[in-house]
Amino acid sequence: MSLKQIANMVGTSVSTVSRVLNNTSSTCASKELQDKIWNAAREIGYHPNEAARILKKGGKQNNSRPSHIIIVMARVTADEDPFFSELLRSLEIELLNQRAVIDHVIHADGSSQKDFAKADGVVILGRCSSSLLKQISEKNKNIVGIWRNSMNFNIDEVICDGKKAAQLAINHLLSLGHQRIAYIGDCSYESRYVGYCDILFQNNIPLDYELIQQTNQTRKETEIAFTKLIQNKLAGKTDFSAIFCANDYTAIHVLELLGQQKPKIRQSISVISIDDIEDAQNTKPYLTTIHIPRQEMAHMAVMLLMDRIFRGHKDVLRIEFSGRLINRDSCYPL
Repeated sequence: MSLKQIANMVGTSVSTVSRVLNNTSSTCASKELQDKIWNAAREIGYHPNEAARILKKGGKQNNSRPSHIIIVMARVTADEDPFFSELLRSLEIELLNQRAVIDHVIHADGSSQKDFAKADGVVILGRCSSSLLKQISEKNKNIVGIWRNSMNFNIDEVICDGKKAAQLAINHLLSLGHQRIAYIGDCSYESRYVGYCDILFQNNIPLDYELIQQTNQTRKETEIAFTKLIQNKLAGKTDFSAIFCANDYTAIHVLELLGQQKPKIRQSISVISIDDIEDAQNTKPYLTTIHIPRQEMAHMAVMLLMDRIFRGHKDVLRIEFSGRLINRDSCYPL
């Protein structure tokens, strides 16, 4: 279970493997190569050489076996939403730092094929159904969930309130003078949509359902929603000066589509979203968004899980993080 073995499996250098697994730089390798390295690490059950690590720190070696963890992608695959891909990577790094072995990363539809009883603990990423949680908790009691809002399940959870993040985004647009604010994203049981509505109500701004576009946050549905908004605006059926997107993945595509419009349209519409994924800094203009602290959330989730595995606590714990505004270039004063 060595770095050299992983390097041979993926065809790269030991130093590159070390930099990726130790998260020394997000640009030390392409995303494709990073994925290959992490897949290889999971395949061989890699965990750091504990003796070497402790010796380097001048401490005493822990001779207990590594903890074996299963990660469940409950809502979407990492490929469908880059936020979850980046959250998964932060989680893998934290587990590796805690000398844990990641047995499997599975999606909810494949969870019935896994024996959760053989793992020391389970991490669930994304909104989880009660039936899925029941299936897991019947086999394993060491569970932590990472999601945007409290699910009120009887398990430890780490959250960053999507409703509050949305309120922060809309308040920023209001501070710039915008009141005609469109919404693109999921509207069904979605806290970000609730936050959008709440702030408009609080400011006596009536909802215009022509400006609310329900999507499953795919590129195709985003394009359909954006095209409808623009066509209605150009036809004089409705008007708006800003778009709030439920996540960065949607907003990045909106900025691409907006860039294809005439300058008069392009320069008159502000765009804001939630997540602050890495690609949000590579858009034109740079995307203004609400930062969700995925690294800190992953860190605390692993701390909770390890503490429960080693019987450090019994009561259910909930840790909530706050989002913060990352003010870049995609929002303009009205």
